[in-house]
Amino acid sequence: MTSTDVTKEAEDSGPSGYAAARLRLLTEGARSGPPRRTALAELTDDWLSGLFDAAAAGLRGVSLVAVGGYGRGELSPRSDLDLLLLHDGSDDKAVAALADRLWYPVWDLGLALDHSVRTPAEARKTAGDDLKVQLGLLDARHLAGDLGLTAGLRTAVLADWRNQAPRRLPELQELCADRAERQGELQYLLEPDLKEAGGGLRDATALRAVAASWLADAPREGLADARRRLLDVRDALHLATGRATDRLALQEQDQVAAELGLLDADVLLRQVYEAARVISYASDVTWREVGRVLRSRSVRPRLRAMLGGGKPVAGRTPLAEGVVEQDGEVVLARTARPERDPVLPLRAAAAAAQAGLPLSLHAVRRLAATARPLPTPWPAEAREQLVTLLGSGRPTVQVWEALEAEGLITRLLPDWERVRCRPQRNAVHIWTVDRHLIETAVRAAEFARRVHRPDLLLVAALLHDIGKGWPGDHSVAGETIARDVAARIGFDRADVAVLAALVRHHLLLVETATRRDLDDPATVRSVAEAVGTPSTLELLHALTEADALATGPAAWSSWRGSLVADLVKRVSAVLAGDAPADPEAAAPTAEQERLALEAFRTGGPVLALRAQTEPPAEREAAGGPEPVGVELLIAVPDQPGVLPAVAGVLALHRLTVRTAELRALPLPDGVEGSVLLLQWRVAAEYGSLPQAARLRADLVRALDGSLDVAARLTERDAAYPRRRGVVAPPPRVTVASAASRLATVIEVRAQDAPGLLFRIGRALEGAGVRVRSAHVSTLGSNAVDAFYVTGPEGAPLSGEEAAAVAGELEETLRP
Repeated sequence: MTSTDVTKEAEDSGPSGYAAARLRLLTEGARSGPPRRTALAELTDDWLSGLFDAAAAGLRGVSLVAVGGYGRGELSPRSDLDLLLLHDGSDDKAVAALADRLWYPVWDLGLALDHSVRTPAEARKTAGDDLKVQLGLLDARHLAGDLGLTAGLRTAVLADWRNQAPRRLPELQELCADRAERQGELQYLLEPDLKEAGGGLRDATALRAVAASWLADAPREGLADARRRLLDVRDALHLATGRATDRLALQEQDQVAAELGLLDADVLLRQVYEAARVISYASDVTWREVGRVLRSRSVRPRLRAMLGGGKPVAGRTPLAEGVVEQDGEVVLARTARPERDPVLPLRAAAAAAQAGLPLSLHAVRRLAATARPLPTPWPAEAREQLVTLLGSGRPTVQVWEALEAEGLITRLLPDWERVRCRPQRNAVHIWTVDRHLIETAVRAAEFARRVHRPDLLLVAALLHDIGKGWPGDHSVAGETIARDVAARIGFDRADVAVLAALVRHHLLLVETATRRDLDDPATVRSVAEAVGTPSTLELLHALTEADALATGPAAWSSWRGSLVADLVKRVSAVLAGDAPADPEAAAPTAEQERLALEAFRTGGPVLALRAQTEPPAEREAAGGPEPVGVELLIAVPDQPGVLPAVAGVLALHRLTVRTAELRALPLPDGVEGSVLLLQWRVAAEYGSLPQAARLRADLVRALDGSLDVAARLTERDAAYPRRRGVVAPPPRVTVASAASRLATVIEVRAQDAPGLLFRIGRALEGAGVRVRSAHVSTLGSNAVDAFYVTGPEGAPLSGEEAAAVAGELEETLRP
């Protein structure tokens, strides 16, 4: 059915005909995107015009005007109809009756309506008081009635906007910034609001308003396509959900992707991010230009008076060869020749970042259009300029984004294309892969004084996750890519090997420190063998911290930092020729020894609670506040069932386990037997922490069997039905081969939930294995746990036994 046929059907049948034609239009598979939005707007125009003509009955001095998104002809399936009934004020009673005859048919069809009834003077006054109303009127479009009335309002509103631009544009900029602060940046969010988030449709509309002011204009390349792409996604979202929503929720992304003919939700998000990045960059450039123009206007009269008239000449300050500062931006010198100077893009970028200034749009575009490609390998100056850019701290981000917007980054580093705008479906990560890499370099720049080779640290930070664009283990794929990139940018063979090792093992320290028994000599030796040299260990330590800080608040804390530092100290000793200490010889602290002796003497559990807080400086360095909680030390005579009993009691008391360690503590000489020491960091889900006496009493009952923890947890879960949410990926249980010579290491990765550790402990006890030590940590909503287990006789499990235990545990943890 053509657009004309649809319109004729609506005209022939009135409201019911419009509803049928609208439904037919929205369900046509062949028509989507701009053609469907245009057809829907035309269909609605004709229907409303018909309503107006029938209801106005010769009434003069009245017109019906579409404003906002409807005025632009951008009707999504569930969009509001933004309408203004404009009148000359000669017959208010007749206009009120006309409004009723227009609005009620719209409401009767269940369509959302944003309406107003105003004279031109009232409309202009309201626009002057309310910026959002003014923005809507900038897109006013005549639908029916007195065309001259509508045209007069449009002319007056545009004139008002241009006259008031020096005052209203800063207000609009602040409105955009506040909205981005509340909603976040669209290009990084896993569940973005397509309209309200920074770089979304509201910002694209704001850029149109700036252009209408004639004060400045946005970069137009790619902007229309970016806006169209976001509108297409919103259309598909409306059709998939049947709701007027702009939030692209996780559970709806696959359906929206299918509606758009895309492979999967990741492809969808990447397209959304690319569009948002274009709009965000255009916004940055435009607002910078607005500020420059407004400053120029405020300063120029004074300068003219001082200079006796004439146009002042902007000063140009040299920054580097071929690069100068002018009017708060970095531009190319008049003598610069990008076509003869292939290092100029990196030199200009490094100079801008070092000066903390933006690269001008004109300069970046000229570099992209005319600069020659760098030879392979790069000359030493190019490599040095890249390192300077990466080591400039926070200003690196803005400069890098400017280069990326014009395609210069992928020209310099072709492998970057694989990670550009790539989403990370992990609640711990707050950035896309490419932005995370830049954030890591920013963090690594803070540690440049801690290492002997800051250049290798910065380049490793840039490349450590470069393998995430390829199948398989990203560390393994990244090692190969890092070798190629490092050689291409001019590092020698020895440095290439170090960079490859850093990328390959960038997770080694934090994973080993939080999931392995550091008192086991095999743990320390394995890390030492992987790292190889003290200088590489030094770099890896700094890279580990920079990576974690750039990931998000849940990825780093002073506790994790202390574990990694302890591991680095032990590995350093091995690399220096010292053998790792025998775990049996590790002396307990005085408090641990006191608790162990008391537990052995009383034959029951002994508890100690200690407040766990971090100094403000450590909280800031960790990227966010640590959860408020306490350290809980428990000593229990060695016996079966300790781990599930303690975990179950903590779950019953609604204590969230942040970290946990369990190990057997030998008693002093002359005392036979051993005591299990459990060291936990816990926080209350809500309310205050329970008293130690209550915890101990319940633990005694759990150990002697008089408290049925499993039944109590089941009863509580049944009383609180599960909320609808994102379906978590299934748990994964693996056996870490050759991780220890003293025990078998079983790793568990699962969605964190109340009672999870209790279920794991009970399953391991049921499998007939003994937990020698445990290392439990929580990253966001993910539990990452490692259990050192042995058979009843204290020996590691055979391969078949370990696989069987892992399989049974994984099956137990499945929902």
